[in-house]
Amino acid sequence: MVDRWPSGDPLRIGALFSRTGVTADVETTELKGTLLAIKEINEAGGVRGRPIEAVAYDPCSDPKMFKRLAETLMDKDGIRTIVGCYMSTTRKAIVPVVEKRRGLLLYPILYEGFEYSPNCICTGAVPNQNTIPLARYLLENFGARFYLIGSNYVYAYEQNRVMTDYVRVCRGKVLEERYLNLNSSRADFDAVVADIVKQQPDVIFSTVVGDQTTHLYQAYRAAGLDPARMPIASLTTGENEVVAMGSEAAEGHITAATFFEVMDRPAARRFVAAYKDMHGADAPVPATAEAAYFQMHMLARAMAEAGSDDPEIFRSYLVGRDFDAPQGAVRVDPENNHTYIWPRVARIEASGRFRIVLDATRPVKPDPYFVSSNTSSWDTGVTFVRVG
Repeated sequence: MVDRWPSGDPLRIGALFSRTGVTADVETTELKGTLLAIKEINEAGGVRGRPIEAVAYDPCSDPKMFKRLAETLMDKDGIRTIVGCYMSTTRKAIVPVVEKRRGLLLYPILYEGFEYSPNCICTGAVPNQNTIPLARYLLENFGARFYLIGSNYVYAYEQNRVMTDYVRVCRGKVLEERYLNLNSSRADFDAVVADIVKQQPDVIFSTVVGDQTTHLYQAYRAAGLDPARMPIASLTTGENEVVAMGSEAAEGHITAATFFEVMDRPAARRFVAAYKDMHGADAPVPATAEAAYFQMHMLARAMAEAGSDDPEIFRSYLVGRDFDAPQGAVRVDPENNHTYIWPRVARIEASGRFRIVLDATRPVKPDPYFVSSNTSSWDTGVTFVRVG
């Protein structure tokens, strides 16, 4: 370890979060969480006296643009570490770029799992940490007949495969599996909801992302369906999506996530207050923002401890160490570069705020690779408590 790291020039970090395109709303929350963390780090003296500077580009929700801008950051801007992405297609576009250049990507979003790269740290949930707790809650409280609807890209297909496998080993049934393009119209969703009315499932599991989420929930409400009996359950509907669709369309539906704005632990309250102070009192604070925030703090700590901004040097300081994130104590598992996180399930109230109904008693170890259909292999090993 270096005893003294000279202060001076900023430490430059690449930030690839879309501010235009279909996933702009959610990616903007990731950028805001990142910028808040950088502000806090710099106000506390930076990394051994060196401030962090974000070199941010807008990839426009386009995987090809993500790849080109990652190459720009690493080849022209001389940056080794990138934070960013939302859709799995964009992560898959960037990972080969950082692998080839021995850099690092920090990815703050839940995803479908079944991947590993020594050059990618994942700080969002994988299916054993969110899909399985959500599925159990739905099966116990609503029934075993599921209707799956998703956006037409890799995340939705893989996430629905995991949900289908689990529902079937629990003797449930998937009635239908539908996918819509990311540029689908409201009329396209009206047609799907008409089929839902016809088939009458117990639960609708949504892997719809971006601004298409609003179409789904508003089409559901227009059809007069009852979320108390047949809710939409999602992993991708957070506080910012609720604001976009309106509380009337959102009321009664269910989300599983690692963080909700209503959480009452001290670190969560401090984070929410600081986020709103920086970005506006009405700014929603979803799990995407929280993961982007804590991963930046973990990155700064690792660089400070290593005395280097070279990923090949500081990476070992990034894994295996606890950090008190707003959601609870988290740490990156050195076995797979994914993160121990806290699964939670919540319902949306008439006010548009979430009410947590199921909470983990400790963080769940990430297991991105489970493939067995034996129900015992899906066990998180963590007790969940009902809340409220």
